[in-house]
Amino acid sequence: MNLTILGCYAATPRTLTNPTSQVLEIKNRMFLIDCGEGTQVQLRKNKIRFSKINHVFISHLHGDHVYGLIGLISTFSLLGRKNDLHIHGPKGIKEMMLVQLKLSASWTTYNLYFHELEGNESQIVFEDDKVIVRTIPLKHRVYTNGYLFEEKPAERKLHIGKVEDYGIDTCYYQKIKNGSDITLEDGRIVPNSELTFDPPAPKSYAFCSDTLYSEDILPVINNVDVLYHESTFLDTEEYLCEKTMHSTAKQAAAIAKKANAKHLLLGHFSTRYDSIELFKEEAQTVFENVELADDGKFFEF
Repeated sequence: MNLTILGCYAATPRTLTNPTSQVLEIKNRMFLIDCGEGTQVQLRKNKIRFSKINHVFISHLHGDHVYGLIGLISTFSLLGRKNDLHIHGPKGIKEMMLVQLKLSASWTTYNLYFHELEGNESQIVFEDDKVIVRTIPLKHRVYTNGYLFEEKPAERKLHIGKVEDYGIDTCYYQKIKNGSDITLEDGRIVPNSELTFDPPAPKSYAFCSDTLYSEDILPVINNVDVLYHESTFLDTEEYLCEKTMHSTAKQAAAIAKKANAKHLLLGHFSTRYDSIELFKEEAQTVFENVELADDGKFFEF
């Protein structure tokens, strides 16, 4: 499970910092999460192939999370894209994109599908044989969702030595990998645990963009491997959280601790502070395993 941070700062783009956007690679699927201004430039800088992005997940319609999307959609057409592109996001995102395509006469060379969200409960928004994606309802000034990306459990690994010792025919291999016990010709039952190894534990990644501190999300993200949680402010500016509906680094750490997360990744930093290291220092007073997002940073989990 790999994560590339394209941008992770709050509000406006600057010469050295970019608004929110990141790419998650999980089970050979590549997902673009949020698409602030400059996203396609950051994709190029980080050598990420545009053609591998078939699903985009937008948390909410504030500019620093979505204003790069229309440019990316247009560039895909200029590059002659043919693959379908699926946009998952709040109700209104379809109108937001189509009016720009219409007025600029820039219809796409590929099929563009919008999956608009408006529910306030967690729901499945993407699923295939390897990965499942659910929404994480958040509390912000406009309708907002985070996203939980989960690997589906892999099939079990054959203990080929044991299988051959019992003389089990290859036609039963898939059945064994699916978890079944095997009955031999003499009637003996060989338990699956003797014929297989446990597969790697499935990994999970929770993306929680702009949100007020809310323990309502805990049932959705419980035991998550990696939690990305916004940390716009430090504790000294906690008084701004209620007004702006953002969180502090310490509050993000509290959520990670209560969710029993393995890793906490902080982002969406306000640029009022001299160093983002201050966010890590503050969060680690509550939760130890903290990393800082930063533009161009790559994580392998």
